[in-house]
Amino acid sequence: MKITKIETMSLGEFPNVSWIMVHTEGGIVGLGETYFGSEAVQSYVHETLAPQMLGKDALRIEAHSHTLLNNYVGYKSSGAEIRGASAFDIALWDIFGKVTGQPLYQLLGGLVNPKLRAYNTCAGYRYVRSRPTWGTDNWGINGNEGPYEDLEGFLTRADEVAESLIDEGYFGMKVWPFDFAAEKTRGTDISVADLKKGMVTLEKIRERVGDKIEIFLEMHGLWQLPAALKIANAVAPLRPYWFEDPIKPNNINALRQFRENAPAWTAASETLATRWSFRELLEQEATDVVIADLGWSGGISEARKVVSMTEAYNLPFAPHDCSGPVQLAACVHLCAASPNALTQEVVRAFYHGWYTELVEDLPELAGGFISPLEKPGIGVELKPGLRDRADVRGRTSDWNP
Repeated sequence: MKITKIETMSLGEFPNVSWIMVHTEGGIVGLGETYFGSEAVQSYVHETLAPQMLGKDALRIEAHSHTLLNNYVGYKSSGAEIRGASAFDIALWDIFGKVTGQPLYQLLGGLVNPKLRAYNTCAGYRYVRSRPTWGTDNWGINGNEGPYEDLEGFLTRADEVAESLIDEGYFGMKVWPFDFAAEKTRGTDISVADLKKGMVTLEKIRERVGDKIEIFLEMHGLWQLPAALKIANAVAPLRPYWFEDPIKPNNINALRQFRENAPAWTAASETLATRWSFRELLEQEATDVVIADLGWSGGISEARKVVSMTEAYNLPFAPHDCSGPVQLAACVHLCAASPNALTQEVVRAFYHGWYTELVEDLPELAGGFISPLEKPGIGVELKPGLRDRADVRGRTSDWNP
């Protein structure tokens, strides 16, 4: 099963999503995906990764993961090196499943969770669809394309969004009503007026539906410790489910201090990469829930080790999804085979919107639960004709024995 060709591709309409297609001499092709910095990822893949991996056995997944995650640079960050290596690793597991005729969850040990409860991140159809800019401008807030414009929804009518989610079976909703205030002070403080303004979102939810839905408070790592705790204490009577990334996890000790003083669970962090970063998070007891992104943390090989470490610390795992359809499908497989999987993040505006423009199949999402695909490998393929679009940006590296 030697690797004969490595392709990378992105689309101008979706400039943040990068795909990698790993071809083998047996004709089987594996599909991987990562997010952000697609041009940098493609450059890394063809400059550094492809020369190391072309001609190698595609089924030596652990050996290749070790090689790519122990390069001289990029071994503990979520930069282009790790994102490219993550996408490549996902593609290798896809190949493994197709070779054996088994869905990915079976290769990871078999079903533990045939279905997993899902919570909805209240992004809109065009959220993070354009290239990211610094700040909290809520990318794509004017992209109303259907019934799931949840970004504008939670900011203006969170009570209605909550009712809609309850009707569809979701047990939780993620919102970020304080981001605007962080930009004013660079996260150093928040005024009483801005606290009250942000709390309106949570108050509307509780006043309309009570405790029928959990509120996940996303803080995007925008705050310094004192301000983050000020927010946490202010919203405590509104019973948030967790505080996600209240501060950047570049100071684990500060994150631990937040967790020790917060009135609800702390969740962290999709922005960390490799088990070594998560080891520090766990050793310092800095989180209650571990979140990882398969396309940023090292791929399936690394994420399953992070899940195992998390279980050893008696903590739950909840993977990130605000990125792409291939990563979502892979996440659901991982959760299906993980005893400590807590919940799967979904963005219903993405799931019913632009994800359907890119791939043929998605994990079944019904009644607030999500289930893994049963096809061999990850079970997701890019739509036919996608590579023929005028906005395709791609590169290819071939093996020349």
